[in-house]
Amino acid sequence: MSLRVGVVGGGQLARMMIAPAVELGIELSVLAEQEGMSAKLAATAVGDYRDLDTVLAFARDVDVVTFDHEHVPQEVLRGLVDAGIAVRPGPDALQYAQDKLLMRARLDELGMPQPDWAAASEPAQLQQFLDGHGGRAVVKTPRGGYDGKGVRVVRVAAEAEDWFASLAEDARGGALLVEELVDFRRELSQQVARRPSGQMRAYPVVETVQREGVCAEVFAPAPHLTARLANAAAEVGTGLAEGLGVTGMLAVELFETTDDRVLVNELAMRPHNSGHWSQDGAVTGQFEQHLRAVLDLPLGDATPRQAVGGHGEHPGRAVLRPHGRAVRARVPGPPRREGAHLRQGAAARSQGRPRHRRGR
Repeated sequence: MSLRVGVVGGGQLARMMIAPAVELGIELSVLAEQEGMSAKLAATAVGDYRDLDTVLAFARDVDVVTFDHEHVPQEVLRGLVDAGIAVRPGPDALQYAQDKLLMRARLDELGMPQPDWAAASEPAQLQQFLDGHGGRAVVKTPRGGYDGKGVRVVRVAAEAEDWFASLAEDARGGALLVEELVDFRRELSQQVARRPSGQMRAYPVVETVQREGVCAEVFAPAPHLTARLANAAAEVGTGLAEGLGVTGMLAVELFETTDDRVLVNELAMRPHNSGHWSQDGAVTGQFEQHLRAVLDLPLGDATPRQAVGGHGEHPGRAVLRPHGRAVRARVPGPPRREGAHLRQGAAARSQGRPRHRRGR
């Protein structure tokens, strides 16, 4: 009998799991948000991923549940676990991809390198942070932002006044995340796969280029990266995969700073736009690796076949060349988003002045 994987979310990432599932002899089912989504070929159900009964009905027919996005509510995730369903990654890990304040606090506990940050529940706290960090900072809504949404660079607290007003109107209260404006040379991404049994595979760190909040180009492996920084990125990736208890693919988005450090920007616990190059450029692509990991099958070889430059969001043409040189493939035309809940985004790199990634 075939192993059965259920994917919650019918976007492009779910669609791109279909081919490797067929090759591995895995039965793939998809709970799509609506008819006609990218993964319609494997959509066996259509419904609201925020409704526990809907997700439970879908999950009872599969061996393990995984995700196309990070937006399934914690109460639904924990309801699945309480019903004895294998959820990978599980709610204890996914909470750190869902809530940036929780992520920052946990990364501090794990001793991971990251920008200075604080929680600001009122404008005075934001202004205090600004005064202590050169008068500019990045403010983020802790939950739900993507494609550059939910992120602002501010100089005075009044520039986030509407967000504080929204917090005041929300009966649950809460706070905004404020981060230092990082002076970075470029953005990197480190992907790691981890099985429930603990086996891990790290992919080579790549350079990502962002345009208008969307990943447009990926250089794999990251050109001219020192061995020290490459090792540091891999240690951060594997340390987070283990420390957070991730099962499946983990993408750690990083800043390479102008003083030769790597700092954690954001996390995604699923296949990621920065890993699309691996479909043709690595021995085992990220979508096959994710399926292997969530089923606790032996992980594949993450070694690059050869240097490749490919684009991030769109699974189009990648340019392959020998001799170990990273090359580039441009995205033709404006970005086209397929499906919902795609995790992207960053501002362009700085030209002699600090810029901070406009995150998800």
